[in-house]
Amino acid sequence: MHARPHELMTALTSDANCNLLVNLARMAHKYQFRSIETWVLSAVHNFYSRPGAFDPVPTTTPPTLPPAAPASAPPSLEQLTELAALCERPDLLDLAIARWKKQISEGRDLALAINIGERLNLRPMLGLAYHAMMLKGRAHWETEPTLARDQRIRLLSGYYALTKMWEALPGQPPVLSHSVRCTSNQRCNKAFGQLWKTVLETGTEVVPGLQREDVLTRLVLAEGTMKMLLDNNSGPNGLEGLPACKESAMMMTAMKVREFKESLTDYFIDDV
Repeated sequence: MHARPHELMTALTSDANCNLLVNLARMAHKYQFRSIETWVLSAVHNFYSRPGAFDPVPTTTPPTLPPAAPASAPPSLEQLTELAALCERPDLLDLAIARWKKQISEGRDLALAINIGERLNLRPMLGLAYHAMMLKGRAHWETEPTLARDQRIRLLSGYYALTKMWEALPGQPPVLSHSVRCTSNQRCNKAFGQLWKTVLETGTEVVPGLQREDVLTRLVLAEGTMKMLLDNNSGPNGLEGLPACKESAMMMTAMKVREFKESLTDYFIDDV
């Protein structure tokens, strides 16, 4: 707990000893040294806020390190995530979750992301991890040794729920908030409904072979396509009937995508 001035200054630079900082943060939290804990966690956050700071960070720490492993090996992403959750440090947790999301998008360490997401109740990454694992297919789930039976059930449940959702989604456009300049809400709703259906069904043409249950990618594609069409007035019938509510159409589409991402975890439940 004691450090000389130059050592304290080093802790705020790229030369900081992250293992020491993480261990010190745990100790300060355990013994309720609040001011020290706050300072150390700020130093950890400062270190990992730097561009590329996570590049050398391993996802997890092996149970036993090989003899040749350096003593200065950095803390793992798992350790940093646990520390941020333990100390209730949202800024550090956001950094860790952003890194998890990057790895999930690359299809890396999905089972570990699921396990950590469930253990620490990290919904922003848990739904994405389940979704990415689901897309790998049931044959892959069954051979993943770290997935429990109830997790495989949740994956299967998510597959059926998202497949069913996609079948209904083209006929369920978001509800528009009409502009005061809108001369016919009914006509506007009809035009938007047609545009919504067209945009969603176009996704398969944009990305051939897109899995039916990959609702996340389909909605993200739909959002981009919707923006392009609305910006260029190039939708069906030249967006006839929708000009006064184009901004609302774009906003409600973006909101639909955001709401889906936020609720993604809820599709993976213990029920098939």
